Amino acid sequence: MSFSHQFHPTILRAYDIRGIFEDTLTAVDAYAIGRSFALIVSQQANTSHPSIAIGRDGRLSAPALAKALAEGLVDGGAQVQDIGIGPTPMLYFADRHLQCDGAIQVTGSHNPPTHNGFKLVCEHQSFFGADIKKLGEKALSLGDVVDGGSYQQIQIQDAYVERLMADADFGQLTVVWDTGNGAAGPAMAQLLEQLPQPDNHSLLFADVDGQFPNHHPNPVDPETLAFLQQQVAERGADCGIGFDGDGDRIGIIDAKGRLVPGDLLTAYLAQAIAPKYQAPDIIFDVKSSQMAMDLVAKTGAKPSLYKTGHSHLKQKMAALNAPLAGEMSGHIFIKDNYYGFDDGLYVAVRVLSQMQQTGQSITDFMDSLPDIHASPELHIACADEKKFTAMEALALYAAQHAAPTDEINDIDGVRLTNDEGWWLIRASNTEAKLVVRAEGRDRDALLAMLGSVQSHLAAIDIHWTPPVCT
Repeated sequence: MSFSHQFHPTILRAYDIRGIFEDTLTAVDAYAIGRSFALIVSQQANTSHPSIAIGRDGRLSAPALAKALAEGLVDGGAQVQDIGIGPTPMLYFADRHLQCDGAIQVTGSHNPPTHNGFKLVCEHQSFFGADIKKLGEKALSLGDVVDGGSYQQIQIQDAYVERLMADADFGQLTVVWDTGNGAAGPAMAQLLEQLPQPDNHSLLFADVDGQFPNHHPNPVDPETLAFLQQQVAERGADCGIGFDGDGDRIGIIDAKGRLVPGDLLTAYLAQAIAPKYQAPDIIFDVKSSQMAMDLVAKTGAKPSLYKTGHSHLKQKMAALNAPLAGEMSGHIFIKDNYYGFDDGLYVAVRVLSQMQQTGQSITDFMDSLPDIHASPELHIACADEKKFTAMEALALYAAQHAAPTDEINDIDGVRLTNDEGWWLIRASNTEAKLVVRAEGRDRDALLAMLGSVQSHLAAIDIHWTPPVCT
């Protein structure tokens, strides 16, 4: 049958498709995504029956959305391989392992339980930005059902865990793990069962529960990490490791209870990865610390900043053939002996193995750093329909009022750097917020940078009071 569909304008986002179930996102949307994506992949892969893997996280709406998505894909002529519930990186792994033409994960990531969405891959590359816009346009005018589509359920978790285990060397390390009732729980439980010393590891909230009864699965939110910090202290563990709802982001608590930000975690991994290459490129997102970049430069690598967002960083990694990239938010990408996609479970394996093999724990690494005078990631509510216009006004104001010593990077928002430090203001691509981060050479400099943020925002009629940063 001929089919036409128009999506709610808020759900086609920069990196993925995301909305509120039964409000801005419905099963009909999922079906339309399947039909449209199958057509696009068919054209890209030059086959009328593309192989497309699908998976889902543990949200309550995921089964209905995955069912409708599969029906749309099949009606689009695709050969669907459904891997069921699991972390997003397991879906990325299935895409490579099964040599699929495309892949879609039904996931709301770290968003509230009522939200859900889709992360897409075409020919092993992120499907985002202009690709998602094209999908929306395709849905407006789809032809008849394509005969020959098929659907089968497959089990991929064993192969995925086997791949993780191939690089696992944890020795006698003691670790507390928190999967937050997210989709990473079953795979993480299976991995720990296979370790030579499974009793050294404690796994919290491994059962998948879309209501997230224990805490919201955001591994870089201090409020969600309190219980993990407590458990690390009580058990005298070497570290604690948490994941977000779909397992592509990681958060690490060191033995002293400190959260290791994603940029510093990337710098830690670079200590072992960079020396394997000749002056490799290592990429950070624009929210990352100058200290992290300086640490990477000392390894002989070439650190650089790029746009925030997992799709952007994977694209840039491929362009530069970089072995490592990382985001402040906990998306870490390792291409050294791996695939280069963001996999929180694999990053955990590499961090612990590096601790075991080098003798430098993540706690030792954090102890070795000078005092850090940086804000956490701060958020300012700003409606989706206003945030990008606000950033255009801010960029214009910053350019017109920059001091001679100010350096402005506008690759993703506005990042202003001077002798005192730096600050960043950018529009979130996943939430109705502006994101702020700042760093100073000392505490007074940090306060001055936050004051600069406040004055720049006030100039575009956004009134914000900086938090007290100690």
